[in-house]
Amino acid sequence: MRGRDYIAVPHKIDEAKVLRNLGIQAPSPILYYYDWPGKFTPYSHQRNTAAFMTMHKKCLILNDIGTGKTMSALWAADYLMRIGKVRKVLIVSPLSTLERVWGDAVFSSFVDRKAVVLHGSAERRKRLITQRPDADFFVVNHDGLPVVLSHLPDDIDLIIYDEAAVLRNTSTQRFKVLNKWMRAHTDARLWLMTGTPTPNEPTDAYALAKLIESPAIPPTAMAFKDMVMLKTSMWNWTPRADSAHTVSRILQPSVRFTREECLDLPDTVTQSRQAEMTAEQQTHYKAMMKTLVAEAAAGSITAANEAIKAQKLVQILCGVAYGQNGQNIEIDASPRVSLLKELIDEVGGKCIVFVPLTGALHMLEQELSKRWSVGVVNGAVSSTNRNQIFSDFQNTKKPHILLAHPATMAHGLTLTAANSIIWYAPPTSNETYLQANGRIERIGKRHVSNLIHIESTPLERRMYKRLQNKQAMQGLLLDIIQNEGERS
Repeated sequence: MRGRDYIAVPHKIDEAKVLRNLGIQAPSPILYYYDWPGKFTPYSHQRNTAAFMTMHKKCLILNDIGTGKTMSALWAADYLMRIGKVRKVLIVSPLSTLERVWGDAVFSSFVDRKAVVLHGSAERRKRLITQRPDADFFVVNHDGLPVVLSHLPDDIDLIIYDEAAVLRNTSTQRFKVLNKWMRAHTDARLWLMTGTPTPNEPTDAYALAKLIESPAIPPTAMAFKDMVMLKTSMWNWTPRADSAHTVSRILQPSVRFTREECLDLPDTVTQSRQAEMTAEQQTHYKAMMKTLVAEAAAGSITAANEAIKAQKLVQILCGVAYGQNGQNIEIDASPRVSLLKELIDEVGGKCIVFVPLTGALHMLEQELSKRWSVGVVNGAVSSTNRNQIFSDFQNTKKPHILLAHPATMAHGLTLTAANSIIWYAPPTSNETYLQANGRIERIGKRHVSNLIHIESTPLERRMYKRLQNKQAMQGLLLDIIQNEGERS
């Protein structure tokens, strides 16, 4: 035609890959032939992320926390299952995201897909696998993977590994188990997702690059260390000036969208993370709930004291309860504390942690100070010291974390150096919640606001819901107690 030859090829995954190998940047078919099911309309960066994943069997998704990586991965997986390129999917993620993030996303957006969350004892996990052979998605936590891997269906051919920075050490069981399985299943796909691939040092990138078989990876970890680190003394190494460029080169193929680049995101992205209760917490929580059921039956819980009663339950969940004489009684809340640390790692940059109870705030100060620089603000901190902490947080490198009682967040205070707020537990006041969140909702902020709610129980979940909807807390505890009484 007019002296030119035209060749028509089907617009499918394999053909698009061949064209790309020939230097023709053919777009992924998902962008043209997929209906993006579910209640959410995908943002532009989510479409592009999903398209990238469909075109790479092994790759890294380095998008920031709060950019919707979960739905991008599920859309990409669903599309590949529709066209016969993927049969079943294994999702490996933090314990806090099994139900509230991955399980909920599959349930709410993919009505024709079945997911089973593999959690509990080893026997229970194996039983769930046996009972649900028709499942499309199997969801398991990081440390549960070795327990279930040999019992999973043979037709799993895609692993989505969320918060993959935990694989950064090649000597850990987490890395070895996954690496061994991938070597035995050479045709399987592997998508590693993390917004912070090098949370500690540039050398963290080596293990991730090895898993996705990066073409630029050096033959050994020590060779890579020499590329990105400079030995300054017998025991000390510091990152080389060009280490970031070297890390970027070996972490390929990968895609990354920061929250600042996602211009169509809402001003605030809110998510919930689930913290398990320890046996000690469960014992105290059930005992307190039993007492409250009895008090409600006797009519001694009123609108005037309901919030105080609810806070007794929140104290147990936070890990520090107040005794009759006002003394702090520590309760093992290690999963919640561990989750908080995981979230700080995921956030990457500065963040504000709000703790509505002073006893729990002091406990967390001791824990978090072991790893990060922490500025603590509560009612006992003088106005002068508060202002200095706020100024340092906003204008200098340290503190990395602002650990604060939300009631101390005054009107007009600007803390836009933070890219996220983590609520360790819900407050009982709407005004306190809104004012605290408003500290990073200021003109001139540099980030999309990211709010993360830590929760363990229906009480907390419903408290956060009311706070988000600007609803009063009155009657909430009595509803919870009534439901508890009906079950007992």
